Amino acid sequence: MSILGNRVLRVEDPKLLTSGGTYVADVRVPELDGAAHITYVRSTIAHANITGMEVDEARQAPGVLGVFTAADIDLGVPPLLPMFNQAMARPLLADGVVRFVGEPVAVIVSERPEQGADASELVWPDYDPLPVIVDPMESARDEVLLHPAAGTNVVLALTYGEDPNLFDGCEVVVSEDIVNQRVAVVPLESRSAAAAWVDGRLWQWSSTQNAHGVRDVLAGQYGLDPAAVRVIAPDVGGGFGAKIGVTPEEVLLGWLARRVGRPVRWSETRSENMVAMGHGRGQWQKIEIGGRRDGTVEAYRLTILQDGGAYPNMGALLPWLTRVMAPGTYVIPRVEVASRAVVTNTTCTVAYRGAGRPEATAAIERAMDIFAFEVGMDPVEVRRKNLIPADAFPYTTATDAVYDSGDYEEALDRVLEGAGYQELRAEQARRREAADVVQMGIGVALYVEITAGPTAGSEHARVVVDVDGSATIYTGTSAHGQGHDTAFATLVSSRLGIPMDKITVVHGDTDLVERGQGTMGSRSLQLGGSAVFEAAAEVITRATQIAARLLEVTPGEIAFDDSNGAFRVAGGDEPGVGWPDVAGASKFDGTPLAASVDFQASEPTFPFGAHLAVVDVDTETGQVRLVRFVAVDDAGRILNPLLAEGQRHGGIAQGSAQALLEEVCFDADGNPVTSNLADYAAISATELPSFELIAMETPTPINPLGAKGIGESGTVGSTPAVQSAVVDALGHLGVRHLDMPATAERVWRAIQDAPSGKGA
Repeated sequence: MSILGNRVLRVEDPKLLTSGGTYVADVRVPELDGAAHITYVRSTIAHANITGMEVDEARQAPGVLGVFTAADIDLGVPPLLPMFNQAMARPLLADGVVRFVGEPVAVIVSERPEQGADASELVWPDYDPLPVIVDPMESARDEVLLHPAAGTNVVLALTYGEDPNLFDGCEVVVSEDIVNQRVAVVPLESRSAAAAWVDGRLWQWSSTQNAHGVRDVLAGQYGLDPAAVRVIAPDVGGGFGAKIGVTPEEVLLGWLARRVGRPVRWSETRSENMVAMGHGRGQWQKIEIGGRRDGTVEAYRLTILQDGGAYPNMGALLPWLTRVMAPGTYVIPRVEVASRAVVTNTTCTVAYRGAGRPEATAAIERAMDIFAFEVGMDPVEVRRKNLIPADAFPYTTATDAVYDSGDYEEALDRVLEGAGYQELRAEQARRREAADVVQMGIGVALYVEITAGPTAGSEHARVVVDVDGSATIYTGTSAHGQGHDTAFATLVSSRLGIPMDKITVVHGDTDLVERGQGTMGSRSLQLGGSAVFEAAAEVITRATQIAARLLEVTPGEIAFDDSNGAFRVAGGDEPGVGWPDVAGASKFDGTPLAASVDFQASEPTFPFGAHLAVVDVDTETGQVRLVRFVAVDDAGRILNPLLAEGQRHGGIAQGSAQALLEEVCFDADGNPVTSNLADYAAISATELPSFELIAMETPTPINPLGAKGIGESGTVGSTPAVQSAVVDALGHLGVRHLDMPATAERVWRAIQDAPSGKGA
């Protein structure tokens, strides 16, 4: 009997809740015996020439095994993505110039970590300050070049459509400049890695989302065959996109281990993580939207300026994904998107939960709100009027995205009914009439996002059944909290009839799993799960051949019972044979009972949903309180509602956090002023209501599971819903837009400046 679709409890949790996970810093293996510890000395200035570096005193400090600068390193500079200007590539240690506070300028190897911390105070760089650029708009003028050899501060410019007459014929055209602010990733486990040379091979333990990707980068950097590199990702305490790649601090570990002749370990502090790991978002957007006074949208233009930080990273590429998803859930005949990514004297921007798609949704949803405000219509009705109809799928948008399946109006109807939208509007009207100090705001956002993209993706899986009737799954995806062990064991148990407690899932070790693409972009179930599902089916096919031989019939006469894993002669009364029998016979033949599959999707999938947020805003203090959140998230067919709801909860929390609290800030000199968790307002359960989750499933035809991604959806829809709710609470005062985060001070100032506000 299939257990797909049931609320199967997570098999990972007993260990995590009792003995705890084994993270990189916890790894205790013989290969790391006697490991030395790595400390990076980081720049305290945002932009300067390095005119000297005094390290002699540090080299003489207790326990120090070595102190190294860029002049000592003979590894090449890791190449950038091909579309970037290679003159902007980041050295492993700052070489002649520092470009952001937190950039490593030297590295210390010591017996104990505290000795490295002490010695770092004895490293004295000499800096000749250079002009600092923290504003992307200033950077785009190219008046001060951060990478002079590149000849420009523009990393990548993309244009999709250039029609000066785009809005001709529109009765109404409105525009707004908005900021999708920079945020910190804040994984529970900061970056951590360890390296050792074992029999001529480089072994590296890494807190990563993509072990095979790390292996390939290290192989390239060290001039090794990939088979000469082993990367192991043990339990990973969160990634959210920032741990997809491999950072300079990690690349250098193998060189350091070889130089000092012993293994090395590195784990960054939380303060290091906040300034050096990488940040998310960081888009300045200009939205222009035009249409008719009856609420019909006819044209939309989005202009993007992306803050890439000091060196191009994944963040500089994200406007491309923003462009793909620019029209959102709406039929908009004419759409243009132009983007530039520039460098600034700040921490690099990287992929962060949703990576370009939340930015697209935030822009189009704010555009729909200001358009509705201008034409005097309810924002829900403007949205409904322009939604892609359910019978239009597969639907090709004006930006050439092909949406696989959806019913956006149904999602909207469900969230409105679940929230009691009309009753909420009535309560809002009552408060406004009574001039209550605490005003209510209602924000509605629809979203669609691309997952397992941006092009067709693939993933590897291998399923092996052993002679004791147990099964082992080898998957190229790599979990960091999503529940892959539960999901993949559920698939195999449902297909093979093997109890889940007899199924082991192996991932994150490049010696044990021959290939893989890792976990990012909400790809794991629809690609990795489909590979597991199909591999299990191939195991049944092979086992049927063996069972037929054991039972002395033809394979066509064998019936397989997936409730208990038994192979019987169809229509007969014989007990048949089970997995131990067929696996034993296969092993006797000299081959394990196994199957490998590389599942290839023909195209990405497009999960969608509707979110509704209700906030209370104190008009005297500006304080915002999120009081309700209702969400419909359609990720196709749901394998396990418990896992899906966990992903939705986490996404909604992070998206709401950006709308209300979180922002990375730098002063004019490029100094980070939110460099720890005392100054950076990460959200907690105290600031959140219980989420009201409404189920909806629209299967995709793209994979055999009918599944779409779920890991990012909550983040994509929640941010604009909460932001719109805050603006809506102030709408009767004349406030049309408010940038995130909606801090008490920002809201209070908006009220004072509003045409009908307290300061009017």
